[in-house]
Amino acid sequence: MRRYVGTDLEHDLVVIPQGERSGIAPPARAVPVDPDGASEREEARAAEGLAPHAEEVAERSAARELHDARRIECPQAGAAAGRPHAAELLPRAADPDGSRHDHDAAVSEELEVNPVAGEQRRRRARPVYGGPRVVGGSHTNRRRRERKHRLHAIALLALVGLAGCGGGSGGSPSIAVQPAREFRLTTYIVGTPTAGKPTRIAYSIQQPDGSHLTKFKRGAGPHTGVHVIYIRDDLGAIVHHHPRIAADGTFTDSVLFPSGGPYRVVIDVYPQQSTPQPNFQLFTRMQVKGAYSPQPLPPPDLTQTVDGYRFLLHGAPRLRAIQAAFLSFTVTGPNGTPANFTPWYGALAHAIFFRKGSLDYFHTHVCAPGASGCTSLLGGAKVTGTSSTPGKLSVGVLVPVAGTWRLFLQCRVDGHVLTAPFTLRVR
Repeated sequence: MRRYVGTDLEHDLVVIPQGERSGIAPPARAVPVDPDGASEREEARAAEGLAPHAEEVAERSAARELHDARRIECPQAGAAAGRPHAAELLPRAADPDGSRHDHDAAVSEELEVNPVAGEQRRRRARPVYGGPRVVGGSHTNRRRRERKHRLHAIALLALVGLAGCGGGSGGSPSIAVQPAREFRLTTYIVGTPTAGKPTRIAYSIQQPDGSHLTKFKRGAGPHTGVHVIYIRDDLGAIVHHHPRIAADGTFTDSVLFPSGGPYRVVIDVYPQQSTPQPNFQLFTRMQVKGAYSPQPLPPPDLTQTVDGYRFLLHGAPRLRAIQAAFLSFTVTGPNGTPANFTPWYGALAHAIFFRKGSLDYFHTHVCAPGASGCTSLLGGAKVTGTSSTPGKLSVGVLVPVAGTWRLFLQCRVDGHVLTAPFTLRVR
């Protein structure tokens, strides 16, 4: 057996002077021909793992998982079962001292030693280990992998829902995901929506079973039929309608957009159903032809004047997401007298909230004392706005997330529909 000796070993193997032979009883061979024999016998014993590194922690491993406590690349299962390593396939040098660094005579026999071969062989031939496994890597990397696996598991559970499991090919489990049940909105626009010109738009709602929704809540109060709201992306313009619903479930709206630009359309639906959730929303988008220059949202202000009517917000609001709160307003006419509110779309006032950027939406109402169908719900919280005195509005606030919101307070006074916008900060 010929093994390669690195140049840094040249002074470790020396020639014994002739005059000293009588005092030395050298073995039959100065260097064993098979130097790996001891290591191979050692491999037969169970491998002893090194102490874990400071960044390593112990975790349980699955059965027949390769043991690796040396912070080196894990070997592939079966790598030691007959496939030679690349280092052993290197051609043997014809001249072991090609650089002519060795000036001493050979001892007993010419010797080559590959200092990495023994370690590489032990790496490839580690026994299967079923006990605790030491995993290398930083604490951050391990936490990242754990979070990734948990997120994958949560996403899978969310997708599966009520899915069942059954036997697959070879007995492996399979997942059957049920199709989503959802309502769909169909929109038909006559012509091109253009700012300043009436646009006719027809809508219909398809139920999960494919049929059109034809049954809606009727009667007094604002929580009936459908609310159709058009909001420009920069929150600079809003249109709010309650179109009539035909017997076949379709509803047609005629819209006069105040300006061009991108709009989000919210269809707030109140179906005739017995479920605890009284309404749901469907959304679509619309590009209106006309000049459009996005405007920054104004800072919070306590006073707005619309068509000569003054809206005063009392006190700086302190609002939190998903917590019911109330804003107190005083509305006065051009002559300073309290405004007389008359019902509009089933309520004395409408409070429509949109969040800056995401255009999240919420809608509450202000009704006379004792009115029914005026309470707004969000999760387990609810609010009911009231007005018992001319010019006074108690507006309920219940928005889903924190951020900067735009409140559009709408009411009808002396035959005029007024819209007063306010910027709100919600924590």
